[in-house]
Amino acid sequence: MLSKITKFKPLFFLSLSITHTLFLVIVLFKIRIDMNEYSVSCKRHSKHHTKRQHHVVSKQPSAQNHSLILSTSQNIPPMLSSFVSLLLLLTSITPSLSHSTHHSKTNQTFKPGQEFLKLSRIRTHLKKLNKPPVKTIQSPDGDLIDCVLTHQQPAFDHPKLKGHTPLNPPERPKGYNNNGENVSERFQLWADSGEACPEGTIPIRRTTEEDILRASSIQRFGRKPKPVKKDSTSSDHEHAILFVNGNQYFGAKANINVWTPQVTSEYEFSLSQIWVIAGSFGNDLNTIEAGWQVSPELYGDKYPRFFTYWTTDAYQTTGCYNLLCSGFIQTNNKIAIGAAISPISAYNSRQFDIGIMIWKDPKHGHWWLEYGSGLLVGYWPATVFSHLRNHASMVQFGGEIVNTRSKGYHTGTQMGSGHFAEEGFKKAAYFRNLEVIDWDNNLLPLANIHQLADHSSCYDIRQGNSNAWGTYFYYGGPGRNVKCP
Repeated sequence: MLSKITKFKPLFFLSLSITHTLFLVIVLFKIRIDMNEYSVSCKRHSKHHTKRQHHVVSKQPSAQNHSLILSTSQNIPPMLSSFVSLLLLLTSITPSLSHSTHHSKTNQTFKPGQEFLKLSRIRTHLKKLNKPPVKTIQSPDGDLIDCVLTHQQPAFDHPKLKGHTPLNPPERPKGYNNNGENVSERFQLWADSGEACPEGTIPIRRTTEEDILRASSIQRFGRKPKPVKKDSTSSDHEHAILFVNGNQYFGAKANINVWTPQVTSEYEFSLSQIWVIAGSFGNDLNTIEAGWQVSPELYGDKYPRFFTYWTTDAYQTTGCYNLLCSGFIQTNNKIAIGAAISPISAYNSRQFDIGIMIWKDPKHGHWWLEYGSGLLVGYWPATVFSHLRNHASMVQFGGEIVNTRSKGYHTGTQMGSGHFAEEGFKKAAYFRNLEVIDWDNNLLPLANIHQLADHSSCYDIRQGNSNAWGTYFYYGGPGRNVKCP
């Protein structure tokens, strides 16, 4: 941050003058100390001086400093001499340094106007994102969770949502059950503090200046990188997914195993999620997404975090992660979107997963999100979409990573647990109890299932079916290995 701020010319010279002022103060203080020490030394070693000599000095107060310098000129301490010389040198070169730097354009590397404008825009954006909290909770991982009044959340900054009143919970899909699972209210790290947001508020992870500075630009902060043409040679996004299409879909549901995959570059991520998709894969792509992700660029750490996403134009200008733009309306005061998940799975040890369900409310047409088993997070209003205003044409489940090839070869960023699907339970990551929702709000098993692994030697997928898990699959991998150069 300091290196960026000193790029401003005015601030640079201000800091330079301040530095010189401080230096002068230090030098003068040093001179005084040296003089005192020298005076004490002189008193100890000047018994041969006569009273007349002392009397002469005291009788000439107007020339005291001159007499002092003259009387000590033969014995100036070396340290003092060096300081004085350096001070004279700085005094002589400072005006020319300031003049030449100010007028020289050939060596100019600072862009004060642009940098100042950027910082100003970041702070303006932070004021827009971080609504005034009723209460703030410190999370063990360093996050600040602000409890914001429900009607002041970012969603209502959207022009289509002005005056919108949050809706009551919709009817659950027919055939819905939580498989006898009970949900703890402590499924995120911030809840371990024992604090909670009061009724009438929602918890929002506070965005910091550092969060925005990690992004490629203020405009792209909170958004996925624009995808390039998807093929095996040009895409930097790699997937291991199971998907269904060819029908009209009104929602999807699954339990997603939570891990902490290694992400080797700040500008890469690893996620596991459900995609609800409509439109073509051109610029009119509509998606609703939810799951967990590890994203150092977005969050500044490598914790797995619960996240949401949406777009109506293929990630170009609309939509964002979590509540980093207006759109998603949160109704729950126990879940912070973007907060770290706890507990998480460990290799060959205990396994943990989170339930995710996205479905279209038959009455109002909005897309609701459930986290865990029975905890409604909120909804995406149908009015913010184009194609998804009606229904989805595809549903995807699985993992995605970004491969920047920053070192010239395939990334070592892991997907899932970082282990291939063939290793199975407690070793490979899984999705279980996959279902979709039809036009009549019925939960149904998947039909016409397809699998896709962009680079199966890096990340793969293996589907199965059982009475306990319904339709499920294992997926993931380590990224770079002997078969994935």
